Amino acid sequence: MAPIPTDAERAAAAGSLGRADFALRVGLGGAERDEALRHALALISGDDIEVVRVGFVDTHGLVRSRPIEARHFAQAARNGVPFTTALFAMDSANNIFQNVFARDGGFGRDSMGGAGDMLAVPDLDTFRIVPWARRTATVLSDVYLSDGEPCPFDPRAVMRKAVAALARQNLSYVAGLEVECHVFRLVDGRTGLPDCAQPATPPEVAALRHGYQHLSEAVIDELEPVITPIREALNGLGLPLRTVEAEWGPGQLEITLDPLSDLAAADAMVLLRTAVKQVARRQGLHATFMTKPGLPNVFSSGWHLHQSLAQAEGGQNAFTAADALLSPTGLHYLGGLLRHVRAGTAFSNPTVNGYKRLNANPLAPKRAVWSHDNKAALCRLVGGPGDNATRIENRSGEPLANPYLFMATQIFAGLDGLAGQIDPGEPLNDNPYGQEGMELLPSSLMDSTDALDRSAMFRAALGDDFVNHYLAMKRHEIGRFLSHVTDWEHREYFEAF
Repeated sequence: MAPIPTDAERAAAAGSLGRADFALRVGLGGAERDEALRHALALISGDDIEVVRVGFVDTHGLVRSRPIEARHFAQAARNGVPFTTALFAMDSANNIFQNVFARDGGFGRDSMGGAGDMLAVPDLDTFRIVPWARRTATVLSDVYLSDGEPCPFDPRAVMRKAVAALARQNLSYVAGLEVECHVFRLVDGRTGLPDCAQPATPPEVAALRHGYQHLSEAVIDELEPVITPIREALNGLGLPLRTVEAEWGPGQLEITLDPLSDLAAADAMVLLRTAVKQVARRQGLHATFMTKPGLPNVFSSGWHLHQSLAQAEGGQNAFTAADALLSPTGLHYLGGLLRHVRAGTAFSNPTVNGYKRLNANPLAPKRAVWSHDNKAALCRLVGGPGDNATRIENRSGEPLANPYLFMATQIFAGLDGLAGQIDPGEPLNDNPYGQEGMELLPSSLMDSTDALDRSAMFRAALGDDFVNHYLAMKRHEIGRFLSHVTDWEHREYFEAF
């Protein structure tokens, strides 16, 4: 039996997490937040929650989480939860690519030096009960440096900045998610110590069934034991689930959500990926959002981002025109997307692997063109005159994209189109692949990061510090990729020469 704590021990425990009243120090207080905390605490009590996973989203779009005892959650909401700043200095294999123990941690800020603490302050609007885990809740956070400055490398902060820029024009962002993934049967997790490298040896998997029977009811029924737990998890998180369906490849699923606004749209993508992977693993399965897995007969996955703008007053769709395909707002927003696509692809397709789909897949875009309902174009207009659901579908994205950075950079590119009244030209509805002379999408992550480096617009919108940090991280990954001897090289040269 645990000893009864003394009054002094209780007092010490009450201030042991984070920094005292840190949320108030950074301006996060007031009646609305107090009410949201009371609601979260009522859920904790009513559902007998024992653990709350307090997490933030890193540059890669991965959730970094600290599970705390639920009895400390009120303290976490007031004080924040500490995480090392080194988490923003890790590449996709968790290799640290800069000197985090320097005075400035390699970030150019003394408040991020020495791999010291930053504080994740829970956004109480994201508090959720985790349906698949025992007595567990989760919450996403905004990241602040120890001196109270919002962390400039926090992807949620970037999205907040983009949403604020829209709000100054009395507009909000509306996004509908359409994302693909694969679910495989786990044959061997390969958890032996020799496999625990950086990156680790991928698991051995097998297909759940044969593929290439798009939307076949027989396939859907066969996958129902896999789909149902995923559906229940997504609905249990309160996500506005629309469909979970069998896609083209073996074990490939497509998941769509109803439209969501502003930050909630990006939060939903984070929760969706988290739920699918964790629920699948608990069933002895492996779910992956990797664009093109290195497996035979496996098809590429994409993320089609449907987007529009809404008027702040009344919520009317700002892209809808009574007698035209798009309103002037929609046309100029689209013009911005096309103008800045090469640099923006560094965020819509942030991995080396993502470019194995672009330019190479008959269902993925190749050129920076738009169309009216032609799925070969980069930007497909869905809707038309008088249709309140009119929207632009960007078909380039990969499922691994950081949703905050993908959406934020779409917003900034669109806003530049509005500011410059950029004309996207006429829609190209006849074979957008064959439009010679039209701009090609980047062929590699190297191409898109170079374009980002040269982008004055994105540097102004995101800040040089963020862009330089992002480029350093991506170029570190690219360097590791280029220094790795691939199977192709070995087969090509080892015996013949």
